[in-house]
Amino acid sequence: LRAARFAAEKHRHQRRKDADASPYINHPLGVATVLALDGGVVEETLLVAALLHDTVEDTETTLSELEEVFGATVRHLVEEVTDDTSLPKDRRKALQIEHAPLISPEAKLLKIADKICNVRDIAESPPADWSRERKNEYLEWTEKVVAGCRGVNPTLDVVYDATLAAARNKRDMEG
Repeated sequence: LRAARFAAEKHRHQRRKDADASPYINHPLGVATVLALDGGVVEETLLVAALLHDTVEDTETTLSELEEVFGATVRHLVEEVTDDTSLPKDRRKALQIEHAPLISPEAKLLKIADKICNVRDIAESPPADWSRERKNEYLEWTEKVVAGCRGVNPTLDVVYDATLAAARNKRDMEG
């Protein structure tokens, strides 16, 4: 709960890119929920890291601050899934694909839960300015990232596959 409050405070002025511009905190809460309810994850440090996974990348939060407040394990998990925002977007996306097979099993769980939530968002409420082509490219990219995370939690693998199939089906139905 401290992590949820911390994340809510850090993300308080941020909105998602969806058509409704929903509060950003909904995303980390969703990732933690996917881990707990869909993946059966009960490990506190992983659930805390899920709540905090975007704080370093998207706010002024530092890794040192996370370690001071939540410990070294949480810091390292968040660090494993944090993009280097000094790099161009295309390079960051390529690095996610390259690094996915190399991260810890816990970080892989966090990464796949994050992609499940993002794919759901693209299917249900995509950014208004995203073309069908951009949505397709995003779905294909998540598939490449998740390929490097598979095998740690078979249930999450199945949930991702079903989520991706539903997103593609919805896309096909909308033409």
